Amino acid sequence: MSPDTSHPGAGHSTGSTGNTHTTSLFDQPKAVYAVAFACVISFMGIGLVDPILPALKTQLDATESQVTLLFTSYLVVTAVAMLATNWVSSRLGAKRTLLTGLLIIVVFAALAGSTDTISGIVAFRAGWGLGNALFIATSLAAIVSSARGGFAGAIILYEAALGLGIAAGPLVGSVLGNISWRGPFFGVAALMAIALVATFFLLPATPKPDHPTALSAPLRALGHRGLLTMSITALLYNWGFFTMLGYAPFPMGLSITALGWVFFCWGILVAFFSVIGAPWLQRRFGTATSLYGSLALFAVDLAVMAISPTNQTLMIGAVIAAGIFIGINNTLMTQAVMIVSPVERPVASAAYGFVRFIGGGLAPFAAGKLVEHFTVHVPFALGAVAVAVAIAVLASGHRILAQADAGLDEDGHDVRDADVVEGEIADEFGGASGAIDESINAR
Repeated sequence: MSPDTSHPGAGHSTGSTGNTHTTSLFDQPKAVYAVAFACVISFMGIGLVDPILPALKTQLDATESQVTLLFTSYLVVTAVAMLATNWVSSRLGAKRTLLTGLLIIVVFAALAGSTDTISGIVAFRAGWGLGNALFIATSLAAIVSSARGGFAGAIILYEAALGLGIAAGPLVGSVLGNISWRGPFFGVAALMAIALVATFFLLPATPKPDHPTALSAPLRALGHRGLLTMSITALLYNWGFFTMLGYAPFPMGLSITALGWVFFCWGILVAFFSVIGAPWLQRRFGTATSLYGSLALFAVDLAVMAISPTNQTLMIGAVIAAGIFIGINNTLMTQAVMIVSPVERPVASAAYGFVRFIGGGLAPFAAGKLVEHFTVHVPFALGAVAVAVAIAVLASGHRILAQADAGLDEDGHDVRDADVVEGEIADEFGGASGAIDESINAR
């Protein structure tokens, strides 16, 4: 079958990556390390605040639903910003977009640490989400353009930054949070400021893509059944994911340090199963079977949390175990989306990110409200139901998943660089695939 040249990456050879695996992580230009360092700090962003959520509730005299708005404002703004990140980066280029995102993060993280009210933190956390969306959309493209080792070398570096950031975020948050609840915010601002200066001076200018992306492109892309099915599945799955991440710290009743260690262990499992576990399962059982099993086990895990959310031993074990299923789901779902979507990958990534993080953003706030009106069991039970429904939605597109394993998009066209997608890791915004495509197209 002849390839569809309208599909992203069609006609691009991936043979150049064949000898790149010998490239060392420690033999890279300084610019690569500057961006990779910024990636580590960026990936700390979500888990960083988990250990201090109960402290914010107590010290700022806030309700649990008010505190969970730290996740809601961050993720909803990120979701909406995803619709425009490609429009911005296709006009400014990767470096300028990257620096803009870093600057926004520095400013709003510092402002969040300087305010005295929960509403102020929520508002500035939203600005932080905007900066993070711009940064993530272009960070991998910047690494690809500068790294020795081409795609393979860049992906290894990106995966290393992802794993370190996800795992270290809660631990760093607990250490700084024990000094003051302001510590994690000022810490991120200071570290990102260092990354901003280093990136400005070390990263060479990056070319703009051949053509600008239309602002309406991501929403129009949702008219494709495969992309829409995967996006709705991700929305439901993320409802369960962020119910756990954004609300579980409250009923657990642990200290800041203990929460940091719990979510550190969770992050280690997310990173391991994203990078190693998910690809192994995909090769052994296929994408569909792996996702059905992982989603089903995650629904069971949330149901276990719903049984006794105040049981510390049960909750610690269930939260840590959730890292296994979240790592698998994030990677396999994002890879499937990037293959089956018959649109450019940056556009597919933006559409997918928009839908999935609307669910993720609303879930923590809804959890707080449900506890206020019902009981602490309800949010986790609802999360389990949402993930179970996600399985049913995913099953309605079973043929699409089979095509993804065969390297075909939803229209049955060959995706000639599917092996590149399979090597990419799903970051928290699912922007990796789009970033690589932008770099390819700009060459």
